[in-house]
Amino acid sequence: MLNTFIQQVINGLSLGSVYALIAVGYSLVYSILLFSNFAHGGFLVIGGYACYFLLTRLGYGVAVSMAGALIASGIAAILTERLAYKPIRERTPITLYLLIASMGVNIIIENLFVVTIGGRIRALPQDTFPTGVIELFNGVTVSMSDIISLLAAIIFLSLLELFLSRTRWGLAIRAAACDLKTAGLMGVNTTLLIALVFFMAGLLAAVGGIFLSVRYSLYPQLGAITTKAFVAAVIGGLGSLPGAVLGSLILGLAEMLTAGFISSQMRDLVVYSLLVIMLLIKPAGFFGRRVLDKI
Repeated sequence: MLNTFIQQVINGLSLGSVYALIAVGYSLVYSILLFSNFAHGGFLVIGGYACYFLLTRLGYGVAVSMAGALIASGIAAILTERLAYKPIRERTPITLYLLIASMGVNIIIENLFVVTIGGRIRALPQDTFPTGVIELFNGVTVSMSDIISLLAAIIFLSLLELFLSRTRWGLAIRAAACDLKTAGLMGVNTTLLIALVFFMAGLLAAVGGIFLSVRYSLYPQLGAITTKAFVAAVIGGLGSLPGAVLGSLILGLAEMLTAGFISSQMRDLVVYSLLVIMLLIKPAGFFGRRVLDKI
């Protein structure tokens, strides 16, 4: 029993770290524009497919393929903001329209992949990441891919924290998270700042997409899994980066412990039950701040 618990905790931390990469992207955009960007799942899919084609069709190495996937997803996020969200923002302050537009963009991205390359399931090459398993003790194991995904999440989230806390643009983003209009009046180029936020969110989504493709498989609807990352962001507090990480780890642990001790079919039930309970008890999440518009 104890070994099973430890095993599921290890699995939960690995899964939660991937959720954290995606949830932080949700929180970044929300902290600036106060809307939940549901096109985030599309950016994840773009990152996964970009990495796949760079590896298999163009024959690049893992490092180059991952870098290309991150850039492709980041650029897609910027284009989405410029072409779909910016015209709406310039016409109305109602963020509900942005949320609806983001749902439409996500559907468009999914269907573009279905129409152009088909909906069949693909898998990243087996040698993308080491596939060995390390036995810790008494049958408790951890796969190399899980270790790599956990380390990657720690590295990227740490770099993001350093960027936000130690650079001028990071200071500008934190100021805009308090009040975007006031930050603009103080001389911040808000157009460039929003583009930078979307690029970082797209980049993190791509990292999550690559590791989810390794853990599961790659297909156009893979972005649907970002719904759980969104739940994690809500539990932690939308707009709070530490909250997104905490919520993701809680969700990953809840899923794996449920699968290990109850049933894998109950995982989704537990996840969304946690969401409902949090909304009833603490609607703003663990670290969220109350605002008038919670779209």
